Amino acid sequence: MAVPDKGVHGPLAGVRVVELAGIGPGPFAAMLLADLGADVVRVDRPGGGSLAVNPEYDITNRNKRSVIIDLKAADGADRVLDLVERADVLIEGYRPGVAERLGVGPADCHARNPRLVYGRMTGWGQEGPLAQRAGHDIAYIAITGTLGMIGAPDEPPTVPANLVGDYAGGSLYLVVGILAALNHARVHGTGQVVDAAIVDGTAHLTSMIHGMLAAGGWQDRRGANLLDGGCPFYGNYETADGGYMAVGALEQQFYDEFTALLGLTDEAPPRKDIARWAELREAVAARFKARTRDEWTAVFEGSDACVAPVLSLREAPGHPHLAARGTFVDHGGITQPAPAPRFSATPTDIRRGPAEPGADTADVARDWDVPALAPTDAPTKEAD
Repeated sequence: MAVPDKGVHGPLAGVRVVELAGIGPGPFAAMLLADLGADVVRVDRPGGGSLAVNPEYDITNRNKRSVIIDLKAADGADRVLDLVERADVLIEGYRPGVAERLGVGPADCHARNPRLVYGRMTGWGQEGPLAQRAGHDIAYIAITGTLGMIGAPDEPPTVPANLVGDYAGGSLYLVVGILAALNHARVHGTGQVVDAAIVDGTAHLTSMIHGMLAAGGWQDRRGANLLDGGCPFYGNYETADGGYMAVGALEQQFYDEFTALLGLTDEAPPRKDIARWAELREAVAARFKARTRDEWTAVFEGSDACVAPVLSLREAPGHPHLAARGTFVDHGGITQPAPAPRFSATPTDIRRGPAEPGADTADVARDWDVPALAPTDAPTKEAD
């Protein structure tokens, strides 16, 4: 592990990561490591891109540096392996077998650096009947049963953006695997491959639900359970102005406060009478439709009724609680989530904006002691 720069903060300061450029969960995982203080070098391909936006807005590349290497060139693999020799972690998100064909697979990398943690991010995994098939988040969460849980019973399943599969079942499990393997490498001196498949991680997220299903406490259909919108005191309700309020008054004491503030204490059907849940839902919905979202927000302010306004992405940074905590920050003219989680002894921060492809080649060549990486006349770039 490298000695951390004096100006770098975070619990992973000194950890070096090579990220082979991709899209989606791989870059997000690398961003999380970078936010935690790791020195992440993204290897971009010539002329390659990531999101369909200007690179300066791709905040999944914040806190990273970028070099350009053509892995299809005669010396491409060797140039990546020069970085690997000095790294602690490599992240790639190719289809199974592609990294091997390019000369930067696990065997190639471990021959140069036996301590390397080799992180592989895929949707289907490294083996299995679908391993070579193309896919996206929605297909991965579909076959795990997760997508089928989400939404109203009489409508198609609700698409939860690409948060459940790509980032929760993918990126976060890759990061957990990498950190565990890093600990093993430090204790035992040997690296290993981390096979992070979105189907595996997403299925793992449903562990509690499978236990409830086996115990008879969960019905295998949408909108019929305590936590999937089937329960009238755990869901969303429209307000008079077209906004929504989110209700999560599960426990009796919270429910009692909820119905009191809603003005339903004497009118609400018994909460445990599932046969009357539809009646209860109608009563709650009628009350919420009588006032605006802001009016209801004021009603429930300071209570333990477990009710909150449903905010948009642009509204969220201005919520008083999030503003007080600094959950969102402005950096480089972009409002974005701050690094998470938080650490008492090794605080994290946003050190630089999104890495521009190839802009840091000379600096990385110097800092990682890989002089052959960049042309002698390559410019250096100061951190933001």
